[in-house]
Amino acid sequence: MRVFLKLLLLGAVFFHNFAPAQDYPNKPIRMIVPWPPGGATDILGRLVAQEMFKNWGQSVIVENRGGASGIIGTDLLAKSPPDGYTIGWIISTHVVNPSLYGKVPWDPIRDFTPVALVAFVTDFVSVHPTVPANNLKELVALMNAKPGQIAFGSSGAGTSTHLAGELFKQVAGVNINHIPYKGGGPVLNDLAGGHIPLMFGNATSILPFIRSGKVRALAVTSLKRNPALPDVPTVAESGYPGFEVNEWYGIAVPAGTPQPIVDKLNAEITRIITSPEIKDRLISQMGADVVPMRPDEFARFVKDEWAKWTKVVTEGKLKID
Repeated sequence: MRVFLKLLLLGAVFFHNFAPAQDYPNKPIRMIVPWPPGGATDILGRLVAQEMFKNWGQSVIVENRGGASGIIGTDLLAKSPPDGYTIGWIISTHVVNPSLYGKVPWDPIRDFTPVALVAFVTDFVSVHPTVPANNLKELVALMNAKPGQIAFGSSGAGTSTHLAGELFKQVAGVNINHIPYKGGGPVLNDLAGGHIPLMFGNATSILPFIRSGKVRALAVTSLKRNPALPDVPTVAESGYPGFEVNEWYGIAVPAGTPQPIVDKLNAEITRIITSPEIKDRLISQMGADVVPMRPDEFARFVKDEWAKWTKVVTEGKLKID
């Protein structure tokens, strides 16, 4: 009898865990993008949402909740019901913000379940065409000639577009100012309009501006050249060996979301980003590097990134009040 009861209990637990995923999704899904429209996260979000709708037949409603370097939208995700019908984007800032700001209303590890890593994206050191520099060496000479007078814009404090600039200040020994924006869209518009001279721009969102001639790329922040613009040298090749900054993009759900739903989301997102058409588009058009991971692999990656960037921010004494 005891054996029978144990088997019955195990069967009930299995059914309880498996049942939610059987007919998932059976209603629209809300996708939170913690940044304004026009930036890299928004572009990737709408691409994935469209492909999920095509396959599942359920609407995936993209909701932009920008502000405070992604903190506001991420807080909304953390406090949403853990039922698989609210998913959201986490990027490199997810593990940088807690140490950079000192306190955020969520825990980057405890309050979320990582679902899938979508892509790594590098940055391009880019200037407005009126800036008299055709390569990184000339740009540094200009910075040294005008110490403290040149500013670089970023898509927000703690983003790769900010940290790349801070790291470059250190390795090149230049004095430039940081102007944080509330997302990639606004800062790109100001760079293209000549309102700021410089940006360490995310490849996914800045490539169309480079290709149209609205901005000029001088170098790429990865250790290898970006296949989308193979003629643009790396920062390392331009005289600063070892320089490397990349940004990662992934999808998470609130902690407590049933594992079968997490696994089903992971399988769908992996299917999307590894399909030949979408993968080629991500690489050639958006300058992304597609690196699919299982939920447990992505969870370990997020923990490792949190430890790494907490050390970088602490040792670099980078703080936002």
